[in-house]
Amino acid sequence: MEKNLNYEEAYEELARIAAEIETEAVSVDVLAERVKRASVLIAFCQAKLRSTETEVNKIIKQMENQPL
Repeated sequence: MEKNLNYEEAYEELARIAAEIETEAVSVDVLAERVKRASVLIAFCQAKLRSTETEVNKIIKQMENQPL
């Protein structure tokens, strides 16, 4: 995966791939390539979401432990 790829870019690329496949704009010759790229993007997005959830939960716990 590219080092500078962010969630928004990955999601947009994934949406483009899905649209190509849905509208049959992708040829059979490159279909497997697009599906493979989509699976990589999905894994990236899932990892990013899990990481963000963990970080947010950590911040919430810290806030809850601070005295008012």
